[in-house]
Formats: sequence, structure tokens, C-alpha cells
Amino acid sequence: MSIELKRAFETPSRDDGYRVLVDRLWPRGVAKADARIDEWCKEIAPSDELRKAFHGVELGWGEFRRRYLAELKAHRETLRGLAERAASDTVTLVFAAKDERHNNAVVLAQYLAMLAPGLRADSS
Repeated sequence: MSIELKRAFETPSRDDGYRVLVDRLWPRGVAKADARIDEWCKEIAPSDELRKAFHGVELGWGEFRRRYLAELKAHRETLRGLAERAASDTVTLVFAAKDERHNNAVVLAQYLAMLAPGLRADSS
């Protein structure tokens, strides 16, 4: 199947399949009851240090991506399970970032696609 990406502020849809919040912090202004999150994977979000450096403009996109991929390697088994789920069903990675092209969910989707060959990661 596929991995989709969706901002936490967008309305959930049946087409989202299994919805996973991939941020360390809960998105401001989003009610938990309305978010329809099936799983909150705080542990696979970027470390606080990395997140703050990226949002504080201390790191560019390329360096953030490189460091986050290194952090993800420590969670390979957890991520393998998520990739296996995505291979048989749609998994939507939910994130709060305003920039839809440069955020941790984009990097995570690419990493999951590497773990499950043939998996389509929609990181448009």
C-alpha cells in the first residue's frame, strides 16, 4: 500500500488508514478527540536538540535530514513494524510543521520506504 503525509490541522479522512503522529510534542490547538490518531510515536520523532536546532535555523535541511536519519537507525525495529503495516495498508504520518516539504515526516516516510521495498511514500 502506501505511506501518506498529512498535517495535524487537516481533517482526518477514512482514506488516511492508520494515523500515526510522528512529533514529540502534541500539536497546539488540536483536540485529541478530533485528531483520530491511532498511535503516537514520540520515540521516533527527532530529538529535542535536533528539533530545536532545525526550527531555530541553526541547521539547514540537508544537515537536519542527515542527523535525523542517523537517529532513526536506533529505532529500526520499531520502524520495521510500521513499514510492514504500511506494506499491507495505508499509513498516514501526521505532523504539525507548517513546511510540508521539509519536516521530519518527509524524512521518516523515505526511511520507511527503504525498509519495505515496493512501498510507495507520498512525500509530495
